[in-house]
Amino acid sequence: MVKKNRNIGGNVFPRRLDRPLPLAGKAEGVWIEDTEGRRYLDASGGAIVVNVGHGREEIARAVSEQIIAYDYIHPTMFTTPVVEALATALAAHTPAGVNRFYFLSGGAEAVETAIKLARQIHLAAGRPQKIRLIARWKSYHGLTLGALSAMGRTAFRAPYAPLLSDAVHIPPPYCLRCSYGLQFPECRLRCALALEETILNLGPETVSAFLAETVGGGTLAACPPPEGYFSVVREICDRYDVLLILDEVMCGMGRTGRWFACEHEDVIPDMITLGKGLSGGTVALSAVGVRSTHYDLIREESGVFVHGGTFSHHPVAAAAGLTVVRILERERLVERVARYGSLLGDLLKENLGDLPWTAEVRGIGFLWGIELVCDRQTNTPFDRSEQVTEKIWEAMFQKGVIVYKSTGIAGIHGDALLVAPPFVITVDEMRRIAATLREALLETLGT
Repeated sequence: MVKKNRNIGGNVFPRRLDRPLPLAGKAEGVWIEDTEGRRYLDASGGAIVVNVGHGREEIARAVSEQIIAYDYIHPTMFTTPVVEALATALAAHTPAGVNRFYFLSGGAEAVETAIKLARQIHLAAGRPQKIRLIARWKSYHGLTLGALSAMGRTAFRAPYAPLLSDAVHIPPPYCLRCSYGLQFPECRLRCALALEETILNLGPETVSAFLAETVGGGTLAACPPPEGYFSVVREICDRYDVLLILDEVMCGMGRTGRWFACEHEDVIPDMITLGKGLSGGTVALSAVGVRSTHYDLIREESGVFVHGGTFSHHPVAAAAGLTVVRILERERLVERVARYGSLLGDLLKENLGDLPWTAEVRGIGFLWGIELVCDRQTNTPFDRSEQVTEKIWEAMFQKGVIVYKSTGIAGIHGDALLVAPPFVITVDEMRRIAATLREALLETLGT
C-alpha cells in the first residue's frame, strides 16, 4: 500500500476531501516520485496537461530569466517581446487565418473569453440580437459559471443549476451511445444536423455561437467525432452567421498527432481555445486564438474588447509557453505522437479488448479512452454507486501507474479511464501501462 502523510496540507483546502494524499517529491520525463521514494508512471500527464515531459530545465531557465528581466507588466500599459513572440510562434501552426491570440491563465477563462468575444463580434457586425450559445451534452469546458453553463457534464452542473446562464445543448457525436439510435455512416451525421435543427428552432437571428470540443475529452473519454462531422458543422455555422468556437484546451498542442485537432478535418474555426499543454503544465497559461477578420472588425468598429484580467498576457507564463512550442518544434514531438499514437491504441486494444467489461477502446494520437460496462452485449453501464472507475484508478495507483478518471458518460452513470501520456514516453512504458490496466481490471472486476 502507498503510505500516506496525514499531516499534508494542514491549512490547505485540498482538491480531495476524502483522504490524505502522498507528498510529491520530484518529477522527470513521465515519472513522478513521492517523498517516500515510490515512483509513478504518469500515464495521463496529470489532467492531460504534461506534453513535453516533467522537469524540463529549459522551461525553468526561460521562466527564471524572464522574472529577472521583468516579471509583471500590465498589458494595458505595455506589450512585451515574449508575449509577441509566443503569438507569432502559435500563428505558425494554427489553422489559416487564426492568428490573433488573447492570453489568460486557465481553460475556463479562455472559454468564457471566447463566449464574450463572440458576442462582441456580433455587436460590431450590427447583429445585436445574436445572444444564444449552443453547446453539447457530455462536454467539458471548465468550472467557472460561464464555462459551466456551456458544459454538458451533469454531475458538475446539477449543484449549481440556479446560478447558470441559459445555454442550449445538443447531443454529442458519440457513436457508441448514439442519441438517435443510429449507426455511422448510415446515420448521415444526424448529430451534426441537430445543430441546424436547433438553430432553426431558436431562430437563426438569435444564435451567437456553437461551442464544441474538437475531440470529446474528460467527460466523453477521448471520443473523436465520426469523419465529416465538423465539415457539416462548419457549413451550418456559415449558413446562419453562427461563430464556431472549438475547445482544444485538452486536445490541442499536439495531443492528437496534429498541432490542432481540427486539422484532421481541415476545418477552420472562428475561435479556438487553448490551455493545459500550452505551457506543458509548468505555469498557468491559456489562450483564445481568433481569426484576424474578427479581430479587425472589433478594432475598427468599437476599438476595444470589453474584457480583461490581472494576469492576462503575462510575460512569465508566455516565456514558459514559448519554450514549450520551441521544444515541440525542435524535438518533433507532434510528429512523434502521430507516429506512435496508433501503437498506443493497439496496445490498449490488445490488452483490454477481450475483457467482458470493455465496451470500447477509442482515441487518437496520445489521447485514448477505455469505456467500461457491466454488460458488453447491451452496453449497460455500471451503476455509479459502484464506483468502478475510482476502484480501478486506485488499483492502478497502487501499482505505480496514473491514469485519468471519466465518469457519468451514460446519463448519470458510466465509467471510463483515459490514457494520455507525455509525448516523450517510450514504447516499453506504453506496454507497461496497457499490461497494468489489464491486471487492474481483472483484479477489480474479475470473479
